[in-house]
Amino acid sequence: MLARRTLLASALALPACTTAPVRTAASAPPCLPRVRAEQGRIIRSVAGLRPWRAGGFVVRAEPLGAKRLIHNYGHGGGGITLSWGSARLAVDLAQGMAGPVAVIGSGAVGLATARLAQDAGHAVTLYTAALPPDTTSNIAGGQIVPTGHYEEGMVSAAWFAQYRAAMDYSWRRFQILAGDRYGINWVPTWQPAFRQPPDPADPEAFLLAYQPAQSEFAAGSHPFGNRTLRRFDTMYVETGRYLDAMLSDFHLRGGRLVRRAFVDRQEVAALPEPIVFNCTGLGARALFGDRDLVPVRGQLAILLPQPEIDYAYAMGGGYMFPRADGILLGGTFERGEEDATPVAADIAAIVAGHARIAADWRCPA
Repeated sequence: MLARRTLLASALALPACTTAPVRTAASAPPCLPRVRAEQGRIIRSVAGLRPWRAGGFVVRAEPLGAKRLIHNYGHGGGGITLSWGSARLAVDLAQGMAGPVAVIGSGAVGLATARLAQDAGHAVTLYTAALPPDTTSNIAGGQIVPTGHYEEGMVSAAWFAQYRAAMDYSWRRFQILAGDRYGINWVPTWQPAFRQPPDPADPEAFLLAYQPAQSEFAAGSHPFGNRTLRRFDTMYVETGRYLDAMLSDFHLRGGRLVRRAFVDRQEVAALPEPIVFNCTGLGARALFGDRDLVPVRGQLAILLPQPEIDYAYAMGGGYMFPRADGILLGGTFERGEEDATPVAADIAAIVAGHARIAADWRCPA
């Protein structure tokens, strides 16, 4: 299964059904500028708890007294990527219903759900205990690749159909938002090539079609040491800018914001809105009793910006995403860790891993 760590460690070949073939680069790229992976360049470190479920994210409706409660949570490491698509699935569950809507949660999933509910003609109130920049979504790396959000063998065919639909809608929606206002940019991305072509029967082979402009580079034709690499383009989200723009869009369309935490589902049932969307992420574990939710801590080191870095990579030593607010170095995937606090030793190890990548840097001949 092409799960998160595989996707971050390996470049991916296109599936057989895709018309654009993987091509071998005819010439070496110009020498890329090197990331200065130095402990003294760290400007901040962050940690967040991904809301992971072995059975994947939840999009379903149920009655809550006289209300319709629509769940949309549990996206693990794919929350940013799948936010628009899972919001589309969730809002579609309210088709044919009229009246105001409540959305609980103001991360990427909650904001996308609120916006699509507005587009469907609903008056929307956003209930949230925390606002950007104090959400888990603000800490996300922001690569548009849906990874680390379920366990192989624990999901159904029906869920996988939801997953595919969510990815397709999100991919198209992020494209129309690309640009400075939302902080969404296309970035060439380098990863190690697969030693063998992936199995076309792999259920995640469909994801490989979302990596355009793929080329393969032999050792010596790129600066990343003695290995065969693949390069493709994908989108990256500067999460702080994106979430601010989304919240602004929500207000511009008449959205109402209420700062509030909920203790239990009875408090949710007492809301005045007849339709309620639960976009609480890890909070759904306590609020709605989903014991299948497991926190997965991710830690990141952010270095001083390097405007000349116009590429991303994921190698054995970690992954690097360039942003205007800094060079983002990742990362960790710590299942079951409840403390959303960065650990100094882990942050130092992340930077050291990237320093080893930099030490192997060689300009192609």
